[in-house]
Amino acid sequence: MSMKNKWLFNIAMVLLSWITVSFLERRSIKRFFPAFIFVFLINCIDVPIGKKRRWWSFYNKPHSFFHNEFPFLIGPMLAVALWSLKWTYGNFKKFILLNALFQLIFTFLAKSLFAKIKLFKLVRLNAFQFFLYFFYKAFFLYGFQYIYENKKRLFN
Repeated sequence: MSMKNKWLFNIAMVLLSWITVSFLERRSIKRFFPAFIFVFLINCIDVPIGKKRRWWSFYNKPHSFFHNEFPFLIGPMLAVALWSLKWTYGNFKKFILLNALFQLIFTFLAKSLFAKIKLFKLVRLNAFQFFLYFFYKAFFLYGFQYIYENKKRLFN
């Protein structure tokens, strides 16, 4: 994929994700955004580890966080985090199932489609490991939200 097409793809991916988030109530965004920020920070730690260990590889240069992984984090990951918390918060089983479904779709889409369009490929991870790389963060997302809401109730 050419650099120009990659930029267009990243912009479109982020904009489409933000358009879906715009359908959420302001109250829901404000309520669940701190949990997303927490998981985003975990990703900021994970990504350099994954790059160093060559778990994946992006085809085009520059090989920087802001050109490659960042659009996925502020685009689809933001939308999935906010929507899944909005739809299922309060029912942990539903949350885990919905998040697993989203992550499975993304994982197998990434494995096949993104490799075909030469965006990125998995190098030292298989599809199941890539799924686990994203899925374990669902527990942190829900756990942080749970603690955040309980602390808020305690101090109000």
